[in-house]
Amino acid sequence: MVPLRAEVATLGAEKQQLEALRAEVASLRSQRDALVAETTQLRELQSESAGLRAELTELQSQVVETRETAILQEVGVYEYRHPLTDAPAYKTQLAQLSDQIKAAVKAGTAVTGAQNWTVNGSAKEGARMVREFSKLMLRAYNNEADNAVRSMKPYALATSVARLTKAKETISKLGKTMSITVNEAYHVLRVTELELTADYLAKVAEQKERERAERARLREEEIAQREFERERERLRKEHAHYVEAAAQLHAKGDHEAAEQAEEKLTEIQGSIDGVDERAANIRAGHVYVISNVGAFGPEMVKIGLTRRLDPMDRVRELGDASVPFHYDLHAMVFSADAVTLETQLHQALGQWRVNLVNQRREFFRTTPTKVRDLILGYDASIITWVEEPEALEWRQSETTRRELRSTPGS
Repeated sequence: MVPLRAEVATLGAEKQQLEALRAEVASLRSQRDALVAETTQLRELQSESAGLRAELTELQSQVVETRETAILQEVGVYEYRHPLTDAPAYKTQLAQLSDQIKAAVKAGTAVTGAQNWTVNGSAKEGARMVREFSKLMLRAYNNEADNAVRSMKPYALATSVARLTKAKETISKLGKTMSITVNEAYHVLRVTELELTADYLAKVAEQKERERAERARLREEEIAQREFERERERLRKEHAHYVEAAAQLHAKGDHEAAEQAEEKLTEIQGSIDGVDERAANIRAGHVYVISNVGAFGPEMVKIGLTRRLDPMDRVRELGDASVPFHYDLHAMVFSADAVTLETQLHQALGQWRVNLVNQRREFFRTTPTKVRDLILGYDASIITWVEEPEALEWRQSETTRRELRSTPGS
């Protein structure tokens, strides 16, 4: 009896173990099924992801960057695609190109399409449909080209050409069924139109800048000539006064005073001759070195030239409302050939020039001391030299700003 009970107990334990194993097997099968399902889903996601990546790549290839900020970050010095002498020459070239574009549209060679297309078995209806769709596609393409011409900015030429090329490719895809595509020769004409338009706008801007600089030079020369004339008139009046005074003194017998008056006459005549010489010598003048610490920082100077009798008048003009603070003078140099001296200084400081495109912007990242050393090397005579700029308004503004920041509640 006892052995039987022991055997029953053993069988009971084995049964429990078997049930536990069955439960474990069921759990493992469930985990396996879950893993299989998860693997299948993962494979599907991977396949979908690959498809999305391919789609993204395709979409990216169709996108043309049009944001001006992004374009301007990469802009370089404009290079003319079709170098011509002046803006009117570009106008003439554009007019001739416009005639070619109109002729291509009129001749029906701008767009090509299927020649054997039929509609309900009718070749005539098929040809009409191809013509109508071709006109529609050409209109879309021309709208893109015309818009690019109207909104053209020379630095965005490459972007405009890329967008027009994408438009041509898109039309080819949309018209694939009927083999409709923009003729490559016509596309070249419209791209050339974009290039000539960009060249024309760049040339106009260039000529305007040159004309502005020439007007400024002539205005400065006119002011200088008026100053010379006023100074001549003043000296002539003074000369006439002393001529009369010397004559009266001689008549009175005061020969000593008369000699002093005659010495003054010689001095005045020398001044008149000096003014005449400066007025006649358009290369004579003052080269100035100025800075504006408050506006541009401590290591930037402007080196310019003026023919004014009082060169500080020009310095004061430069410090008008276009800059937050007045300019400070560091060096004033008179030279009989101030034009050459200014050119020599600009060339010697070429690598520190701020504006590398517009040479008429005379700002350089350097110190007044370095400029002074260059001037002395050219054996020029410095009339005025100030190493440390006064920059009074800027210093007062900085002090006031610090006080405001330190004030509680400000």
